[in-house]
Amino acid sequence: MNMNIIQQLENGLIVSCQALEGEPLHSPFIMAKMAKAAEMGGAVAIRANGYEDIIAIKKEVNLPVIGLIKKKYKGYAPYITPTMEEVDKVIEAGADIVAIDATKSYKPGNITTEQFLKMIRGKYPTAIVMADISTYEEGIEAYEAGFDLISTTLSGYTEYSPDIEEPDYELIERLAKEVKVPLIAEGRIWTPEQALKALEKGAYAVVVGTAITRPHEITRRFVNFIKEKRFKYQKNKTPLY
Repeated sequence: MNMNIIQQLENGLIVSCQALEGEPLHSPFIMAKMAKAAEMGGAVAIRANGYEDIIAIKKEVNLPVIGLIKKKYKGYAPYITPTMEEVDKVIEAGADIVAIDATKSYKPGNITTEQFLKMIRGKYPTAIVMADISTYEEGIEAYEAGFDLISTTLSGYTEYSPDIEEPDYELIERLAKEVKVPLIAEGRIWTPEQALKALEKGAYAVVVGTAITRPHEITRRFVNFIKEKRFKYQKNKTPLY
């Protein structure tokens, strides 16, 4: 395993450059340019979704790429690189790190996270594999299973994890104290202050996606904030700030 790749992430900002089908920026070319802009801004790595996107981004930037492929299988909850078919494509595309669903939910074929990691290790013994988890228990199990990095990516995105608006600082802090591999903070990080707080809670690095690379969601956040504040002002006639 290339430890230098992991060391490059320390205390840094990883930018997630993803656009799903149906979104205006859904294009490997556009995501590659978004990744280049992130590199120019000082990002230490890129998180990318999709075979073509990973290839395009690897050609555009000189940064480690955390690769994944989102694919849903009927009857199964995991959708982040859920089978070996997606792992093969992520590695073939040239990703430096492979991110997979490491929740307690069974992968297609009724495969557990531990079994899936063993399958990956058997085929790609030198691959760096990141566990996307949603709870403290899943984080501990991922560490014990032997993942190289653990990320809080799925906190709030499983039916049994906390439904909160803020980053899951409690999860970050608890896991950072317990696991001996880098703990990556991801999920609902909208501001530099929140990113810094995640690092102060013990995160090795932070991932920010929507707040940087999804303009329709950024716009919606502004619009909703303005509407809410204007409604309160019109109702109470009190200053907004």
